[in-house]
Amino acid sequence: MSSVAASRFKATSGRVHLFNLSPATGSQSTQKRLGRGRSSGLGKTSGRGHKGQKARAGNGKPKAGFEGGQTPIVKLFPKRGFVNQNAKVFAPVNLDRIQHWIDQGRLTSSPEKPITAKELLASGCVHNVHDGIKLLGSGSEYLKTPIHITPSRASRSAIRAVEKAGGSVFCQYYNDLALKDCVKGRTDRTDAAPTRKTDIVSQVTRETLAVWYTSWQNRGYLSPTALSKMPLAHDRWRELSKQLLAFKTQEYEKAK
Repeated sequence: MSSVAASRFKATSGRVHLFNLSPATGSQSTQKRLGRGRSSGLGKTSGRGHKGQKARAGNGKPKAGFEGGQTPIVKLFPKRGFVNQNAKVFAPVNLDRIQHWIDQGRLTSSPEKPITAKELLASGCVHNVHDGIKLLGSGSEYLKTPIHITPSRASRSAIRAVEKAGGSVFCQYYNDLALKDCVKGRTDRTDAAPTRKTDIVSQVTRETLAVWYTSWQNRGYLSPTALSKMPLAHDRWRELSKQLLAFKTQEYEKAK
């Protein structure tokens, strides 16, 4: 390339145009050309040596964690305890913290626009929504404002304190995608319905069963009482409530 052409494609300190754009100095290096003769220094085996574990052709590289035959480090350390892969981590929110945020004007609520994970995260009341929001009753003596909130879970003491102050609590189920849509404010997708048995029916004792999102005792949003009181209840939730509570009226044939 001539000096005239080289100067044409060299970056200048003047106005930037498409014809004078060029990579930064030293940002590009010459490509390593493999298998181009022994005189190149990278010929024949292309710098990978002869046959063996790391040869160019053959069985490939060993799996991750292989340490050449010695005992891997993951086997040297003992394992203790149990990790539940299906466990959910909820972000706790106390009532005194919500009251403090309301006093600062950072949170507002109404029956038609309750507090959700989106408002709590945007206001800084929580720093991570994790798998959902759980409302706790700590600091209930400081709650003076009627609040309307829709968490994933709520303790019994928190429910009593909020309703005593004139507010409302409705626990709504969120899977990963529904929770992300809630935080982002998306309403174009249908929220997922609870499918796990622990979200619908959880065994308390051997004789009784306590339902979660279909129970008014837990203020589940799919309970018939909650659907009659929620201003934002959808027809789909009413149909889900009928389907999930159908087991209470179903009769089964007894074995002879």
